[in-house]
Amino acid sequence: MRSRMSGVERRSQVLEFAAEEFAAHGLHGASTEAIARAAGITQAYVFRMFRTKKALFLELVRAAFDRLTDAMRDAAAGKTGLDALSAMGRQYYELLEDRTSLLLQLQGFAACGDVEVRDAVRASFSAMWEVVAQATELEPITVKSFLGFGMLLNAGAALSVDDVTEAWAEGLRTPISAGLFAHITAETNR
Repeated sequence: MRSRMSGVERRSQVLEFAAEEFAAHGLHGASTEAIARAAGITQAYVFRMFRTKKALFLELVRAAFDRLTDAMRDAAAGKTGLDALSAMGRQYYELLEDRTSLLLQLQGFAACGDVEVRDAVRASFSAMWEVVAQATELEPITVKSFLGFGMLLNAGAALSVDDVTEAWAEGLRTPISAGLFAHITAETNR
């Protein structure tokens, strides 16, 4: 006899299926019907759990950003400056392997035409900025450069550049060391 899932287990299962659906299709293209079918529940039950499709999407996007931000904070623990930035960068490379989480973040950016989504993504990005700025104690221009390179790495991961042998993909795969950011300061940016 099969035991019933608890509400927490069912919610976790739905979030897992929804993450795949939203990562692949975005806010407007994702189907709550497909999510419900994959979870073996009714679409009405999905809405009972999450209220709206957008609320479900936002929960997943926030969680994707939180995983990244928390992992970078943990990686930088006990370090400052370029040492902290280097630890965050190494962690970031590892996190790029979580394609679903990466695509959820990108789908969040893509849906920023919606004010509620934009506000949520803005808050998540702000939290990430603050973690990098506080952990490293580096100037805003250095934090900006680091996160800018991170966005380029996100694009490369989304494009699956590991599967491409062309020169541009080789260039994009070039490892970035924290030393690259040593000269990027407010003084050199004048």
